[in-house]
Amino acid sequence: MFRLNQSNPNASAYRRVRVAALASCVGLAIAAPIAWADMGATAPQSAVAAAAATPSFAPLVKKVMPAVVNVSVLEKPESPVADEQDQGSPEDGAPQGPLDQFMRKFFEQQGQGFPGAPMQPSPHEQRMALGSGFIIDPAGYVVTNNHVVANADKVTVIFQDGSKHPAKVLGRDTKVDLALLKINVDHPLPYVSWGDSDAAQVGDVVLAVGNPFGLGGTVSSGIVSARGRDIHSGPYDDYLQLDAAINRGNSGGPTFNLQGQVIGINTAIYSPNGGSVGIGFAIPSDLAKPVIEQLREHGKVDRGWLGVQIQNVTPELAKSLNLPKAEGALVAAVENGSPAAKAGLKQGDVILSFNHRHVAAARDLAIDTAETPSGDHAAIEISRNGNDQTLDVAMGQMPENPQVAMNDQGGDQSGDETASALGMKLAPLTNEMRERAGVSKEVQGVVVTGVEDGSQVAQAGIQPGDVIEQVNRQPVTTPHQAEATLKQAKSGGNVLLLVNRHGTDQYLALSTSNEDNG
Repeated sequence: MFRLNQSNPNASAYRRVRVAALASCVGLAIAAPIAWADMGATAPQSAVAAAAATPSFAPLVKKVMPAVVNVSVLEKPESPVADEQDQGSPEDGAPQGPLDQFMRKFFEQQGQGFPGAPMQPSPHEQRMALGSGFIIDPAGYVVTNNHVVANADKVTVIFQDGSKHPAKVLGRDTKVDLALLKINVDHPLPYVSWGDSDAAQVGDVVLAVGNPFGLGGTVSSGIVSARGRDIHSGPYDDYLQLDAAINRGNSGGPTFNLQGQVIGINTAIYSPNGGSVGIGFAIPSDLAKPVIEQLREHGKVDRGWLGVQIQNVTPELAKSLNLPKAEGALVAAVENGSPAAKAGLKQGDVILSFNHRHVAAARDLAIDTAETPSGDHAAIEISRNGNDQTLDVAMGQMPENPQVAMNDQGGDQSGDETASALGMKLAPLTNEMRERAGVSKEVQGVVVTGVEDGSQVAQAGIQPGDVIEQVNRQPVTTPHQAEATLKQAKSGGNVLLLVNRHGTDQYLALSTSNEDNG
């Protein structure tokens, strides 16, 4: 979000830079005819012919521009820091993680030399923020990003003609970063329709429209650079990557195909300097449309829920699990009493398909389950110990803050015994160690207190503080038991470890064929 402040110490410097830049442009313009003359008479004709062959986007822009609006937000005085605002408030279950860097680079100034950089107001002052949006219904329903209005005290929608309308936030979804606004008018409004983002191909021409830097309606063109981008902002990442110029204030604005249909909602950019470098990300319309429909009907989103913690299957894990390909979603944990538990899913199962849709990675399963209404039944094909089978699961409703329960395998272990194996030092999981490792009392295993540099376990990602719960699917509860099990597993060449790191289960695999440690 672009922070506005009338007091700007960089304004005069910016004007000087701008005058110098204009002077340079004048010099180039004067020199241009000489360059053309040296190249021959055919050069200008070729340029004119190329320009004539380039289609104009003017008719399309005239069609869609009236439905694109600016979203002005007066934020609450006691607002959290900017990187928390961009993701929604913690009480709303907003994801906290790698999206910080994207939102920070997208909406905050980087350094002191950026022309027009606003001064930071006092935490107790109300701040203004600008974003973009678009009307999807003539009755006045406006789509924007959640992080644009997450901390809003007052929201105003501004049309291309400068008219302003107060807006009400009907609903917000922090997981997909969408929000729906409503303005009241006494006449039908111009609007745009959804397009099919699944039909968009890499290389297709697109137009991004929005309110960059608070300048008002601005159009930029580009192409779809990639599909299905995962920027690790949440479980439903499936972004379209665009090279159309997207900057601060474009957030929440639409991306159009050449038919004038919305195929994406501009949300984030990757940038080393806070400005556009041609790497932007838009939420696909096929992911956004059902979310907006639920926000309109219910003010919130009802997502299907399995109750499992999943991870991707790496090539190393595939070998340890005897899978032909590194595909599927590996179940790292199953919550007690969840739909997955009732259906018979177990820790260590690999989900291969969901409702007959292939699951290539964990993200595919997350999106498929979220789009399945609670109460519906789904067929889940799994691989368990090398054998395929199909389970039927009745989907539950995703709780506000889903937590994955850990399997209870007994009481606390204590003692002074230690052991070492495969380049790791192991210690019992005492109450003190449990607190340091950040694991609950339900977790049983041995804690890693040291990892030898360059060892296979180090390369596999094992870290001091990890708690090893299983070795090749066998529970371990003491360092000596873990040492013996690891040495036995070493002879097989591949070792599958179930590790708990700061309260989260995950599987790690390592090859010991050339391992001499331990």
